[in-house]
Amino acid sequence: MSNDPTDRTALLAGATGLVGSAVLTRLLASPRYCKVVVLVPRPLGAMAPKLEQQVVDFGRIESHPLAVAVDDVFCCLGTTIKVAGSQAAFCQVDHDYPVALARMAAGNSAKRFAMISSLGADPGSSVFYSRVKGETEADVAALALPHYWFLRPSLLAGQRAETRVGERIGLAVAGLIGPLMIGAMRRYRAIHADTVAAAMLAVVSSDRPSGPVESDELARLGR
Repeated sequence: MSNDPTDRTALLAGATGLVGSAVLTRLLASPRYCKVVVLVPRPLGAMAPKLEQQVVDFGRIESHPLAVAVDDVFCCLGTTIKVAGSQAAFCQVDHDYPVALARMAAGNSAKRFAMISSLGADPGSSVFYSRVKGETEADVAALALPHYWFLRPSLLAGQRAETRVGERIGLAVAGLIGPLMIGAMRRYRAIHADTVAAAMLAVVSSDRPSGPVESDELARLGR
């Protein structure tokens, strides 16, 4: 690992998702990182001089031999219950994989861990999705990580590979009422995935205390 703030090694999981793909683009363009290691279930088509791809079984990620020391870990893993097929499968992707990745990060002495969570994440929530996100945050926070942040974006805007009709309707409504959301309601405004990605890189390069980062703050950081 490097103590030089312009010579870091990044580890990214979830590089094919809406936010993850934007994070990858920004990491590869950033002079702060000399190497970007991406954990993938199958090889990406992307090629870049400082990009290193490692094919892993996320169900066994803790036993994956990480051949390089990393400074900053970016976790963009996530799915939906519809895509996962069941609540159990959703929990595996949105809870088990991120927690296992955080354990790997701690075991490899990573300095910083940033994870995409969700607005309303709360381990005590009666809403299944929010409860799982909250439990994931709590379990990651319990690990021996020097610095960690949970990014909690609101409804994400951006070009997805798959069509989500409900999300399109939500974004259309959010676009109409967004300007009316002021004060404490700002965190409920829709936010673009690339803005979240920019905020993610900004957070790990700051002296911000560990903990959650709400959507309105992500919008400010990602400008």
